[in-house]
Amino acid sequence: MKDSDITAVIEALRNTLISKKLPIVSELADHKSAPFKILISTLLSLRTKDEMTAIATRKLFALASTPEEMLKLTPERISETIYPVGFYRNKAHTILHVCRTLVERYDSRVPHTLDELLSLKGVGRKTANLVVTLGYGGEGICVDTHVHRISNRLGYVSTKTPHETEYALREKLPLEYWTEYNTLMVAFGREICRPTSPRCSQCPVSDLCDKVGVNRHR
Repeated sequence: MKDSDITAVIEALRNTLISKKLPIVSELADHKSAPFKILISTLLSLRTKDEMTAIATRKLFALASTPEEMLKLTPERISETIYPVGFYRNKAHTILHVCRTLVERYDSRVPHTLDELLSLKGVGRKTANLVVTLGYGGEGICVDTHVHRISNRLGYVSTKTPHETEYALREKLPLEYWTEYNTLMVAFGREICRPTSPRCSQCPVSDLCDKVGVNRHR
């Protein structure tokens, strides 16, 4: 696709996906405690399907919605609550470590800069960028497997890793689309542009897509 087509892609996805279920972190962005909830929910999402992440997130926050409340829970209680997300025992310990750091170092507030967020245990660029953009309304591009796959499939970037994709998008994606890009691509990836056998017959941007690496589609 031509770089200039990205505007048409974004507009088409907005119109198509507006009634679809958004990722859990996008729903959390509407709440006052968004930074903390987005941080914890994204930590839960590693190697876990979106639907399971949403269930685990809601169950955990029904027990504790602040760092202080979370620290009152045992690792075992958190593990039981978030099961069966991937690596649930490790994630329980990571969540407690992060909450302890927030209380001791940041007066229970989630930091708003990328560098500070990346200093937290278990926080990578995906998580940090989501907190910055959806939690604080700052500038950032969150690249997960959906964003990486679809950006390359469209032919908008040509990269080998999510890390490379983030920097490629920072160079060419118009700033006005940075915050919503992840939300749109995750919903698009779940509904239509799936990893294998994407639903190209239902795709609103099929005519613009280069279909890089697509061998089978529906």
